Amino acid sequence: MALSLVENFQPEVVRPTFWTLSEIAGRLVEISSAGASASLTVAFNLVREAQMRGEPVGWATSMESFFYPPDAAQVGVDLAALVIVRVPKPESIARAGEKLLRSGAFGLIVLDLGIADISMPLQTRLAGLTHHHHAALVCLTEKEDRAFSLSSLISLRLHAEKKRTAESRFVCGLRALKDKRRGPTWTYEELCHGAAGLC
Repeated sequence: MALSLVENFQPEVVRPTFWTLSEIAGRLVEISSAGASASLTVAFNLVREAQMRGEPVGWATSMESFFYPPDAAQVGVDLAALVIVRVPKPESIARAGEKLLRSGAFGLIVLDLGIADISMPLQTRLAGLTHHHHAALVCLTEKEDRAFSLSSLISLRLHAEKKRTAESRFVCGLRALKDKRRGPTWTYEELCHGAAGLC
């Protein structure tokens, strides 16, 4: 479940960040998480940023898993403008993302992979298309921070975490585990509050 941002959806960034659409454009990004985490929250915030810039956004997932649309709307995502592709099998998610990337029409594509993997040849094509179209490709994966990233082609690997700070408030954060541009030396945090029924 996504957490909504405090104060009209404007993130209160606790530390300086490299987590913006401009910073990840042209890169293959992986956000890993384990259990109840902040991965959807930070992904939705990126979707909202792309939409505010007028960039079309695609979200590919399987029929077995899907985010709760009211949570996305609560953090400011325009659901009517979000292109959602649901495929029968998790193994097909990355292929759907490839088709979206190949069109050249999207500034951001999110692949909600869960535990699914992507073959190296397909990752190579995705990395090339992402660079060619200067689009951001974000892969959401379910794994511990100690687990390996999808591959060496991942330019930025982040691990999403959340921690409760008050009755209904959380710090949603990203910790860089691998960053080919800057090194894994940074974190991103924002103050959020839980959706109704979560806290």
